[in-house]
Amino acid sequence: RWEDLPPVDAVLVTHNHWDHLDGPALARLWARFRPRIVTPLGNDAVIRRYAPGAAVTALDWGGRAELSDRLAVHCEPALHWSGRGLRDRRMALWGSFVLTDARGGVLYHVGDTAYGDGAPFRRVRERFGPPDVALVPIGAYEPRWFVGHEHVDPEEAVRIVLDCGARQAYGHHWGTFRLTWEAAMAPAEDLAAALGRHGLPPERFRALRPGEAVAPRWPRPGPA
Repeated sequence: RWEDLPPVDAVLVTHNHWDHLDGPALARLWARFRPRIVTPLGNDAVIRRYAPGAAVTALDWGGRAELSDRLAVHCEPALHWSGRGLRDRRMALWGSFVLTDARGGVLYHVGDTAYGDGAPFRRVRERFGPPDVALVPIGAYEPRWFVGHEHVDPEEAVRIVLDCGARQAYGHHWGTFRLTWEAAMAPAEDLAAALGRHGLPPERFRALRPGEAVAPRWPRPGPA
């Protein structure tokens, strides 16, 4: 619930589709918490229509913004598109985010993407090393002839994890409301099947329910 939110220091907006850039929600977050908002180029103008005074940083692919003296966010390519109406398709950029901390930790938030040849995901591994955690979309994938050019299915999501080398992955972009043809629980079921085909343990890549919180732990040198 809104009343249960902890303090929000930063908001990362991957692209401007209506199910990802909710203008009134961002305005409400800005009014309450005054968070730093980071988004790919062009989406800053959309956000400021709803929250004129918002502190928005717009990044190109390959761009970086410092969130604190210990934490940075990097904008990376994704295979998707943008648009909120009939006349603004691809007029704002879309992307994914990589968070890096001063101790060498890496979190990769993939956002919406197709798989293509896998190059964007291998690029993340080459630039930042294998992520400690990857947040990977697993839903809104049927029928493939219609959405395969913009959304991965669970099989391709597993390939993303293997390409980027993430030690731990969590599935998002499912279970909130039905966008496409697959059944409500199909993403989690198909993810389990894909992990089995690749010989990966189920705990390596979990499908998180909306609102579920996790505290991943992994060996990391340096002070806590």
